[in-house]
Amino acid sequence: MNNNFKMVAKTMFGFEEILAKELRNLGASNVTEGVRSVFFEGDTGFMYKANLCLRTAIKIVKPIHSFQVRNENDLYKKIYAMDWFDFLSTSTTFAIDATVNSENFTHSLYVSQKAKDAIVDKFRDVDGTRPDVDIKFPDVRINIHIQKDQCNIALDSSGRSLHQRGYRTATNIAPINEVLASGLLLLSGWDGQSDFLDPMCGSGTFLTEAAMIACNIPANINRKEFAFEKWHDFDADLFNKIVESCLNKTREFHHKIIGYDKAPSAVRKAQDNIDNANLSEYITVERKNFFDTEKMSEGHLHMVFNPPYGERLNIEMEDFYAEIGDTLKRNYPGTDAWFITSNLDALKFVGLRPSRKIKVFNSHLESRLVKYVMYEGSKKAKFNKEE
Repeated sequence: MNNNFKMVAKTMFGFEEILAKELRNLGASNVTEGVRSVFFEGDTGFMYKANLCLRTAIKIVKPIHSFQVRNENDLYKKIYAMDWFDFLSTSTTFAIDATVNSENFTHSLYVSQKAKDAIVDKFRDVDGTRPDVDIKFPDVRINIHIQKDQCNIALDSSGRSLHQRGYRTATNIAPINEVLASGLLLLSGWDGQSDFLDPMCGSGTFLTEAAMIACNIPANINRKEFAFEKWHDFDADLFNKIVESCLNKTREFHHKIIGYDKAPSAVRKAQDNIDNANLSEYITVERKNFFDTEKMSEGHLHMVFNPPYGERLNIEMEDFYAEIGDTLKRNYPGTDAWFITSNLDALKFVGLRPSRKIKVFNSHLESRLVKYVMYEGSKKAKFNKEE
């Protein structure tokens, strides 16, 4: 019997294609890309697995109802008419997140309030008592999305954003989001088949995500809980089997993952986070200034980093980016060097032509993920050799 149902995985701009690929690789069916979202189908066990394993998803929501809506009274009546007893009881707490893009509804908080009133009134009319609202730590989080006159109701199976992996307790100024870091690594083609370097590693997010990709460790294995664990139909035995099955699919990693940072505090924080993720056997962090380093081994090197922005550190951006280019040219042959920046003007000073530029967003900042290929010897010698 097919017990599949529809779900939506939410993500960041530019990650839709790699999230769709992740879902297909996990075994999802009917996968289709949207805008900052991917639609798919699977059963309850797959919902657990998607939350546990997906690297580029921010949330997994389970749609439960959809209807057309004209005004607030219409919204109230149609939400009241739903059978909320399938999802809530008088002893569970709930919260509502609403997003609206409609001429008839202009305030998401008002929509949340109206929906909350409908749910509470339904319970009070039927049972004489009502469930409570808990905005911070609800048992059930309900998503309401109104697009023009279409209202979609879904249950949030994740809870807190899935970028909150559970391993990062120490951070520096403006640390990179874990989902963003993992997505950038996957966009860069990182597959664990070479040495890896983050030469400006900060609190170690790229290093940790790179190790989890290399070893096929589930992205959210260190997370303390998911929202679905509080649902009344949560199957703890099934969830434990899925965790065990995913951990059985981890693989050995036979290369090096190295991080540099010139700040002692950053090195300490990175090491703490790596220890929290139980990945210290795969990752080495050293106090070094990238501009004083050179490639540490023979063979191909995969480099991904997040250089500081002007607002984060008091540096001369032109000189800083020029020095990035000089260091790569001088000391890093046989390297694919990728980095993300929102300072698009500063890229001119690297002095190298990027072989790829991918538009991404770092929080609200439009950015570029750029790739520089540093050949062994000269470019000309490389092509002569291939011929």
